[in-house]
Amino acid sequence: MKWAACISPILFTDINNCLQRMKQEYQDLILQASSAESLQIGAKIQTLWSGYGQIVRVHLQGCERPSVVVKHVMFPQESKHHPGGWNTDISHQRKVRSYQVETHWYQNYSTNEHCRIPKCLAAQSYGDEQLIVLEDLDAAGFPERRTSGLWPVGTYWHLETRPDELEAMGDQKLKAAAGEIDMVLNRCHFKTILHGDAKLANFCFSKDGTHVAAVDFQYVGGGCGMKDVIYFLGSCMDERECEKKVPSYLDFYFSELRSAVSERVNFTELEEEWRGLFAFAWTDFHRFLLGWMPGHHKINSLDNETRGEQYTVRRTMKINQE
Repeated sequence: MKWAACISPILFTDINNCLQRMKQEYQDLILQASSAESLQIGAKIQTLWSGYGQIVRVHLQGCERPSVVVKHVMFPQESKHHPGGWNTDISHQRKVRSYQVETHWYQNYSTNEHCRIPKCLAAQSYGDEQLIVLEDLDAAGFPERRTSGLWPVGTYWHLETRPDELEAMGDQKLKAAAGEIDMVLNRCHFKTILHGDAKLANFCFSKDGTHVAAVDFQYVGGGCGMKDVIYFLGSCMDERECEKKVPSYLDFYFSELRSAVSERVNFTELEEEWRGLFAFAWTDFHRFLLGWMPGHHKINSLDNETRGEQYTVRRTMKINQE
């Protein structure tokens, strides 16, 4: 099944026909990974960004698991479906790398009760297509959604991977400062593993809301934890809520983080460094939005607040240079 066969009209107008024609070797991989006797292709969960495939639920018979989730990546020969018009080779290669990183994450990094992610049952490449067979978190007790080698540096807006968007920026002062902002973030002493796309929609909750699991690890990598924090907060609240609630949420975040990190870590120094980098992380993401989609609602709604953050960042850089 070639990519074009599903990505053309079928992917968008008749997805069920495409699912029903899943190659037998793909079905065999799912059956082997799950120890199931038979399977039935279920509903599409979502289409991958820019039409690079789809995620579907597959129902199983004759095994302990009622279902699995299959991420079916299909690399196009030409990218034609990016909603922002970023159809460059750099964009394509970044996406290819992101799926390689995600597969590596699922296969090589274990989960535990404190950091729940879906178990990877199988991962296999088939030319320009790739299948990842994952535990169904809905069936594992996380049915709720709250809407609203890894990358050396995590997040999908990392400056080094976004030269086209940087070039397109209209804010010349922020454009000129982008490299230094990126350097400040990358040189932080206390680094962690970033999710890289930590919006609310990528977390799955138990029905009682007391447990949470995470999905979508295409841009997992190293960096300052404030990058995930600012992106998560921005996905949960509008600008007015952020202005009112972020200080108390940061206090809560650091109180919880203190109990989670090793005693070998000097937490006082970590908190001082990361609080100082909050404005840098916020401005760094704003830099990406200005180049990627200047009319994005987050730019318009957060414009005044972000200008204040940019002022803080520029003032800090000036002091550091003195």
